Amino acid sequence: MTVTKPNPRLWALAAVGLLLALSVSAHAQPARRPAAKRQAPEKTRPSTQTAQANAAFDQVVKRADEAREASRLGEALELYGKALQMRPNWAEGWWYAGTILYDNDRYAEARDAFRNLVAIEPKRAHAWAMLGLCEFQTREYDRAVTSLQRGRSLGLADNREIESVARYHAALLYIRFEQFEVAFEILSEFVREGRESPKIVEAFGLAMMRMPFLPNEVPPDKREQALIAGRAGFDMAGRRRDEAGKAFAELLARYPDSPNVHYVHGVFLLNQEPDAALEEFRRELKISPAHVPAMLQMAFEYLKRDEHETALPLAEQSAQLAPKLYPARNALGRILLELGQVERSIKELEEGARLAPNVPEMHYALARAYTRAGRKQDAARARETFQRLEKLRNAQREGAKAEDGTENPLKAKP
Repeated sequence: MTVTKPNPRLWALAAVGLLLALSVSAHAQPARRPAAKRQAPEKTRPSTQTAQANAAFDQVVKRADEAREASRLGEALELYGKALQMRPNWAEGWWYAGTILYDNDRYAEARDAFRNLVAIEPKRAHAWAMLGLCEFQTREYDRAVTSLQRGRSLGLADNREIESVARYHAALLYIRFEQFEVAFEILSEFVREGRESPKIVEAFGLAMMRMPFLPNEVPPDKREQALIAGRAGFDMAGRRRDEAGKAFAELLARYPDSPNVHYVHGVFLLNQEPDAALEEFRRELKISPAHVPAMLQMAFEYLKRDEHETALPLAEQSAQLAPKLYPARNALGRILLELGQVERSIKELEEGARLAPNVPEMHYALARAYTRAGRKQDAARARETFQRLEKLRNAQREGAKAEDGTENPLKAKP
């Protein structure tokens, strides 16, 4: 049975008809002289018809609940549908109908039920999460990631099962959208909780190797590589350096010429062995000459070392290859500022801030450039924006640092 959706058009037409009827009735009555003293109206009681409708609704709901609790789900779904025809704004009915449909793999119908539910209760986190899972199954991936993240932001902590499934699917979608660093951060939450599974390890591998696939889309000849990389990524996120090193050694031995292998190994080495990391990034660029993340990692490392002339061509090429990537604009703008090219620096940083208006680092770098140019008001405004965004990010724990204080190693951070 298909659960009937509320029809706002019919409600609107009914309301208009009611207003017209009242208007005609008012004009049809003869004018009356006002009474000297109005009597207080008596309290109206529900009509017999309303009482009967309420009783009928309660009876159908009771039967539906009994059928659901007895696992007679087909019967329960039919009864919930009947109750929803009586009361289209009954939120719990849409929830029960949606979950039954989802459990029976009727994802399109379940999706419609949960869309009705979030329209009625837009702050219901579990409904957004379930809607996102349905949209994932119906391959509406853009909508799915938005719905899943909406549910996560509203809070799913009171239902660990839904929270875990929503988190995992959100990570998969970010991988598919080539937002590998975001996916890595989401997956790292499982590591901090001490939760491991083959699916999570595989997802780590897809993020590490920058493979924009869902698990069922991974080419057979790439699956083993993704699993080894996933083991390395999982251990790296858990700060198990020795175990991660062994996995990286196996990855390098088996796939020395594959794209991204040297890059992720360089990321692994960067904090403790920066010279070795730079060499790995150079090897990656020999295999993949247009590998922007490797260029950016090198540019930021040379910027850190005050080797600005060496960093400049790497940052320039990154910005040319990925003009909409804000870290490339950040790197180039900061390097140009250190080289005294202030106006060009401001131009790059302003473009970076336009691309990423909610990233604090962009406004911090821009404030420095404005100060160097003597633009005091612009610098003050950029600093104020930076402080506001930084405060918000710290409050929401959504920045480059994880809850345990570790940084996302895949992210070439400004």
